[in-house]
Amino acid sequence: MVFSRDLDQDEALRLREKGVILPLEQLLQKAFQYHPKAKLLEAELEEDDDMYVYEVELLTQDGVVRELKLNAADGQLLKDEVDD
Repeated sequence: MVFSRDLDQDEALRLREKGVILPLEQLLQKAFQYHPKAKLLEAELEEDDDMYVYEVELLTQDGVVRELKLNAADGQLLKDEVDD
């Protein structure tokens, strides 16, 4: 069974202060490397099966919404797909 939950800002701050996750700003820089000049629509921190993941939605220059998932601990790109 896949366990997933959204984390609030207080939890995210605690995890960041403990060094468990990278700052969102750092991960957004990485996301924008994949889609330069895109606009940020939404960013959420989730816990998926004991892994912290940032889910980021970007609007690309050509009007396509992309959903990226990045490992919050090391910034690794886990998913990059068109969001329906």
